[in-house]
Amino acid sequence: MKVLITGAGGFIGSHLAKELIEKGHFVRGLFMPNEKTQLSENIGIEVFRGDLTKPLSISGITKNIDTVFHLAARTLDWGTMQQFSAIMVDGTENLLKESKNNISKFIYFSSVAALGLGRDINGFKEDAKRVKTNIPYCDTKIIAEDLVNNYCIRNNIPYTIIRPVNVIGPNSIWVKDVVDMFLKARVPLIDNGKNPGAFIYIDNLIYGTLLAAESENSNGKTYHFCDHYSITWKEYLQTIGSMVGKKTFGSVPFKLAWALGYISEKLFVPFGKRPLVTRLASSIMGKNLDVDTTLAEKDLEWASLITEDEAMDRIKSWIKQEYKHDK
Repeated sequence: MKVLITGAGGFIGSHLAKELIEKGHFVRGLFMPNEKTQLSENIGIEVFRGDLTKPLSISGITKNIDTVFHLAARTLDWGTMQQFSAIMVDGTENLLKESKNNISKFIYFSSVAALGLGRDINGFKEDAKRVKTNIPYCDTKIIAEDLVNNYCIRNNIPYTIIRPVNVIGPNSIWVKDVVDMFLKARVPLIDNGKNPGAFIYIDNLIYGTLLAAESENSNGKTYHFCDHYSITWKEYLQTIGSMVGKKTFGSVPFKLAWALGYISEKLFVPFGKRPLVTRLASSIMGKNLDVDTTLAEKDLEWASLITEDEAMDRIKSWIKQEYKHDK
């Protein structure tokens, strides 16, 4: 394959690029104008600098490309609807237009957040009703999914939508940011941490993504990817905390966390400040997101290759190395 990856410098994008290059595929990565790329260039990624929100800057990005993996997104858990829409919706539309008549497959990375968070979505299949909740990240994922679906059908572009749960692995936000949070402040549980972590280990997500990319059976379909590990948020946070000598502190009921997130976002986001707590983070840890993965298992013969114990051992080794002076 000759591949374009947007968000190639991010956690998922960099792992995807590395795996594709190791398999002998050509990889072009989209990077922001001032983004550091030396490590990416070292593993063989062809660097293309541009900004998805500025159409002229990505002119020619899909030349000689057959498969696009669109991962670029605003990954923060806070921000205005306009900030999210600019990259998640407008940026996606600009990339689709640039891809028209050039590529043979468009793979869009969405999220289970597109189902609408703030509620339990355990057991939900890919065709479950999506609900807008006025959380910009979630709502713009819904809009972008519809955009990809409609544009690709109208222009005869084979496409697949990938919806992962919380992606973990060394240096992921659910490892690094959690450790950093423990080192800065006390970390409470939400609803006693009773809900499943709803995680997918990065290697397992990349494995499923490549299966979807290489299968004609995936055309026009959406897939959930979740490892169904047995670990709860309480167990996960206590395990991560113990690796740097920290413990969780108390618990906040979900409804209170949601209300505090709403108020905090109203007070801080208009001034470009990070809220103390957000509805998105509260929903991820305070609701059951263990979605159904039967379609990926049947269509793609996907399964988790990295077990829970193996995943946590790799994370522990990374934390031990990266934070050896902080404990």
